[in-house]
Amino acid sequence: MDFCIKYCTVVILYIFPQGDGESAPDTPPPETAPDDDGGTPAVTTESETITKPSPTQKSSSRNKSKKIASAAAPPPLELSFNLDGMSVTLFILSFVTRIWKLETPRGIVFDELHYGKYAGLYMQNTFFFDSQPPLGKQLIALAAYLAGFDGAFKFDRIGTPYDPIVPVSAMRVVPAFFGSLLMPTVYNVLVELGLSHYAGALAAFLMIFDNALLAQSRFILMEGILMFFGIFGLLCILKFRRFYHQPYSIPWFTCLTVGAASLGACVCVRYFGIFTFLLGFGILARDFWMMVGDRLISERQLLGHFLTRAVIFITIPVSLYIGSFYLHLSLLYKAGPNDNIMTSAFQASLEGGLAAIVANQPVKVLHGSQITLRHTHGRTCWLHSHDTVYPVKYPDGRGSSHQQQVTCYSYKDVNNWWIVKKPEIEELVVTEPQEPIKNGDIIQIVHGLTSRALNSHDVAAAMSPHNQEVAAYIDYNVSMPAQSLWRVEILNGEVSDGYWHAVESQIRLIHLNSSQALKFSGPEDKKEREKDLLRSEMIPMERKNLTFWNKLFELQYKMLFNNQENVAGHMYASEPLDWLSLKRGVAYWISANSNAQVHFIGNIVTWLSGTLSLVVYASLFLVYLLRRQRACYDLPEDAWNKFCSIGEVLGIGYAVHYFPYFLVDRTLFLHHYMPAYIFKLCMLAAMIEHGHYLVCQYFKSPRVAKVYVGAVGVWMVAILYVFWFFAPVTYGATDLTADQVMKMAWRETWDLIIHKQ
Repeated sequence: MDFCIKYCTVVILYIFPQGDGESAPDTPPPETAPDDDGGTPAVTTESETITKPSPTQKSSSRNKSKKIASAAAPPPLELSFNLDGMSVTLFILSFVTRIWKLETPRGIVFDELHYGKYAGLYMQNTFFFDSQPPLGKQLIALAAYLAGFDGAFKFDRIGTPYDPIVPVSAMRVVPAFFGSLLMPTVYNVLVELGLSHYAGALAAFLMIFDNALLAQSRFILMEGILMFFGIFGLLCILKFRRFYHQPYSIPWFTCLTVGAASLGACVCVRYFGIFTFLLGFGILARDFWMMVGDRLISERQLLGHFLTRAVIFITIPVSLYIGSFYLHLSLLYKAGPNDNIMTSAFQASLEGGLAAIVANQPVKVLHGSQITLRHTHGRTCWLHSHDTVYPVKYPDGRGSSHQQQVTCYSYKDVNNWWIVKKPEIEELVVTEPQEPIKNGDIIQIVHGLTSRALNSHDVAAAMSPHNQEVAAYIDYNVSMPAQSLWRVEILNGEVSDGYWHAVESQIRLIHLNSSQALKFSGPEDKKEREKDLLRSEMIPMERKNLTFWNKLFELQYKMLFNNQENVAGHMYASEPLDWLSLKRGVAYWISANSNAQVHFIGNIVTWLSGTLSLVVYASLFLVYLLRRQRACYDLPEDAWNKFCSIGEVLGIGYAVHYFPYFLVDRTLFLHHYMPAYIFKLCMLAAMIEHGHYLVCQYFKSPRVAKVYVGAVGVWMVAILYVFWFFAPVTYGATDLTADQVMKMAWRETWDLIIHKQ
C-alpha cells in the first residue's frame, strides 16, 4: 500500500509540475505509515512528516519520476483495433448463404441478361446506352476483367447456358459480397438508433433468411450494391451525431465525408438511390436545425457548420457521379449497337461509327443532298415514309387526306432517306454551281424511294387529332393542291455561319402555308412507328472530337427522356399495393430440362409481419401522441425520444422509398420494393423490442416476459422453415416435380412454372 501511494504521488507531480490552483501542489501530500505494531496506519500532522530531503534523495526521486513518466507517456502514434464479433458473425453467415452453389444455375438469370452484356461491352470498349448510372455495372465489369473475361460471350436471352469462358462466380460474388455487408450494417444502424444489440441482430436475421433479399444479392443484379451503399451512408450520418461536441475533429470529418460518399455512390448505382440520399440529407438537416437552437453556438459557428456540411454533401457526391461517367465514357470509345440513340455528333465521336461510313460526304447540305432527318430530343427516330396511305376514314369516324403516311421510325431503314430540293429547280441531284441551304431558305423535302414531297394539309393528324396531319403528297386530281413548302430555321446557326451543316446543325422546319413547325407528337403504333416530327439533323462526315462535358450533357439528357426499362404488359408486373402482401413474385429462370427454377419471392412470414409492424407503429405513435397531449405519459422521456427516433429514420425511410412509386408511370416489379423492404424489416425488429419493453413495463412479471420471448422464438423458427421450404426456387439448384412446385404456390397469384410433368 505504501508503494502504491508513493507511485501515484510521483506521477501526479510529474504531470502537473506547476501549480495553478487546481492541479496538484508542489509539495506531495502527507503519507501514511503503519505504526510499530503493524496495526492501523497512523495519520501524523504536517509538522511531524515534512522533512528536508537530502540532495541524494532529490536526485533519486527525480530519476525515478522520469522513468515512471516515460513509461506512462503514450506513444506519438497509437492505433487501436476493435473487432465487433456480432458484425463479423452476421457477415459470415450472410456470405455463406449467398455464395453456396454460386454458379448454380449456370445460365442467364433475369437481368443478368443486361448487366452481363454491359460487362462484356466494357471488356470490348464498345459504347452502350443504359438509363441508369454506371457505377454498379463498373464494379461487375471490374470483377469480370480481373477474372479474365474478354466479353466474347453474347448475352442473348434469359436461360441461355453460360460458356466456360464466362467467370460466373467472379461476377456474381460482387453483389453477394455487398449484399452480405448489408447485414452487419443494418445491425449497427439499429444499435446507433438506441435499440439493443438483440434488436439489431434480429433485423439482420430477418434479412439473412429472406428469400427475396437472398435471390437479389446472389445474381448479377444491382439491388445488393444499391442497398449497401445507401444503408452504410445512413449509418455514417447517424454516427456523425456522436461527435456533436467534437466539431471538425478527425472522426467528425470521417463520418461526414464517408457518409456523403456512400450516399453518392448509392445514386451512382441506380437513380432510385436518390431517395436514400434525401433521407440522409434530411437527417443531417434536422440535426442542424436542432443545433440552431443551441445558444452556446454563435452565429459565425453556425454558418461554418452549415457551409462545411453543404460543401461536403455537394462536392463529394457530384465528384463521384461525374467521375463514374468520366470512366464510363473513357472506356467506351468504340461504336456499338446502342449508339443510334445518341445524336449524330456523338456517334461521329466514336471509333468506327457513322463517320467511318460516310467519311467522304460534303459538309454543307445542298440542293439535291440525300439526307436522313433524325429526331434529336426525346425518343430516337427518323423521318420515315412508305407506300401505305392513311385510311379514308378512321375508326372514330374522322376523315383523312388519304395521302402517303409519314411516321417517325425507330430503326434505320432505306425508307428514312429524303432529298432536299429547292422549289425552282426540277432536278433531284446536286447541281453545278452548288446551291447550299441556309437559314430562312424555302425548300421541299422529297421521299427518296417514292419521290413524293413532304406535305401538310388542314386535316387532323391520325394519332393526335389536335395537330395537323403530315403526309407525302399524292396528286389525286381533286381540290387539294400540294402544300409542300417548308422554311428552314437553323437553331444553332452561329456554328455554321447560317448554313445547314451536317452533324452540327439543328433545324426546325416551318410549314409555309400554316406557319406551324413540324413536330413529334404521336405515340408509337402497332407497326412500332411514331407519328409526326420535330427537329432533324444530318449524318456525319468525319470523326468528331466532342469534349467530355458535351458527351456527358447529351448522355444525361438521353437518360432522362429515354426509358428502356418500361416494358408494358409484362405478366409479372405488379403494383405498389401488391407489394405489401407479397401478391406476386417474378420468374427469374427456368431450366430447359426440368422444373428447376429461380422464382423471386420473399419470406411470407417476415413480409406480412413487417407490414403489420408498420400499422402497429403508426397506431402506437398516434395513441402515445394523443395521450401526451392530455398529460398522460405512457413512456418515460428517454423511451419516447427513442420511439420518435425510430419513426424519423425507419418510418420516414420506408415512406420515401415506397410512396413515390405510386407516382411513377412505368412498369414496376417486386424488386423495386427492396429498399423500402429493408426499412420495414428494421421497423419490425424495433417493434418486437418495443413489445418486450411494454410487457416488462406493465406486467412486471418475469414469467410473462419469458412467454413473450418464447413466442418470438417460435416465430423465428417459422421464418427458418419458410426459408428452407422455398430455398429450392431461391437457389435454383433442385429438380422439382410438378407436385412440389404446386405445393409452393401458397397463393393463387404466385405463378410458379411447371413445364415438365
